[in-house]
Amino acid sequence: MKSTLSVSGPSHVAIVLDGNGRWALARGQGRSAGHERGAQRVREIAEAAPSLGIGTLTLYVFSTDNWRRPPAEVAALFRILRGFLRREVLTAAERGVKLSFLGRRDRLPGGLADLLGDAERATAQGRSLHLRLAIDYSARDAILGAATRLSAAPAQDGESERERFARLLVEQPSAAAPDVDLLIRTGGEKRLSDFLLWECAYAELLFTKRAWPDFDARALARACVAFRRRERRFGALPKRRRSA
Repeated sequence: MKSTLSVSGPSHVAIVLDGNGRWALARGQGRSAGHERGAQRVREIAEAAPSLGIGTLTLYVFSTDNWRRPPAEVAALFRILRGFLRREVLTAAERGVKLSFLGRRDRLPGGLADLLGDAERATAQGRSLHLRLAIDYSARDAILGAATRLSAAPAQDGESERERFARLLVEQPSAAAPDVDLLIRTGGEKRLSDFLLWECAYAELLFTKRAWPDFDARALARACVAFRRRERRFGALPKRRRSA
């Protein structure tokens, strides 16, 4: 393994979109207003990502554990997601953004699974950015599923065991992506919350108190600057200590 100074920006950024509800309550609004504002931020961040050298952007939209939230809030989240897809898919295709989705689809309400499939097909040729949305997603469930399928899945030419396992972590091959370089969590909490646990093995972690509705393109640029200042050692010694 080699130690590398991150002179370039992160290629794969993953973000836990936290703080929407608290952002809205602090302004005397209902929690769904924060989710609405958060959906608007997704477009801004996706538009800014390619200019920062980001090729893959994975956003944690709805975790498997989020089913524990009040039914009215869950319904509002899926209503907002449905509206987002209807508004943004054509724009994404025009801008060269490829959309794909992680997580279960069998529990999604009201034809939403069909909308996800339509969005993937409509944007399949996108090359400027791979935007992955994690919906009804659990990293532990993904790891368990990959382990279950491992013995029956033949290795591809030249593929290591780790590479084969990583390939099995996503149900749809088109959703595959390299390991995460930078994981950002907004909203002030400092935990991964069952998000991309395998893929974040060597990710740089950045936690910000800024709620997701306030996380704009400038905040993303600053996060990339902070990433470039870090030395990624991947288990090796820092370069300055190798002669010690």
